[in-house]
Amino acid sequence: MFSFVQILLMILFKFLFSKAFFRQIILSFIILIIVVFVILGWLKSYTDHGLKIRVPDIVGLTINEANTILENKKLVYKVQDSSNYNPKFLSGAVIEQEPKAGSKVKKNRKIYLILNPANYKKTPFPNVVRKTFRQAKLSIEAVGLILGDIKYVDDIGKDEVIELRFKNKKINPGDLIRKKSKIDIVLGNGN
Repeated sequence: MFSFVQILLMILFKFLFSKAFFRQIILSFIILIIVVFVILGWLKSYTDHGLKIRVPDIVGLTINEANTILENKKLVYKVQDSSNYNPKFLSGAVIEQEPKAGSKVKKNRKIYLILNPANYKKTPFPNVVRKTFRQAKLSIEAVGLILGDIKYVDDIGKDEVIELRFKNKKINPGDLIRKKSKIDIVLGNGN
């Protein structure tokens, strides 16, 4: 006679080659394919796959103007460190953004902004009147200011500083000037 193990193996072998087993395998495979397609479709709609928004250029705008533009594009912003001062922009204006303008991102993406600080450090202006251009240049740059235009006027001292100007106004020694400001110099031409 057959042993118990042999009987179990014959039943299992008979079941594996039965029509019911093949129907169950095919039905499971069809259900698996349907579930995979439903999940992939749901993920595509949930993650907005393929929908991209072009990041607008907001450098130079105030934070309120930038906020309005970003909200219209369904983007959000976060202000990062504002310690870099750029004299080309107004105080409180956006001086950098990440991701850069023109990049493609998904909606609700954070745009990181760096603002021009409103209260950037001021420095007392050094006394460089009647000193040579070379001495004046070193003193001006040492306190964090930038040399602007150079103008020559009739004066006996050749390349000697006659006057200094900031935004077309005369600067006196000790005047507080915001760092990274552009200073124009009036030098003597030796005549």
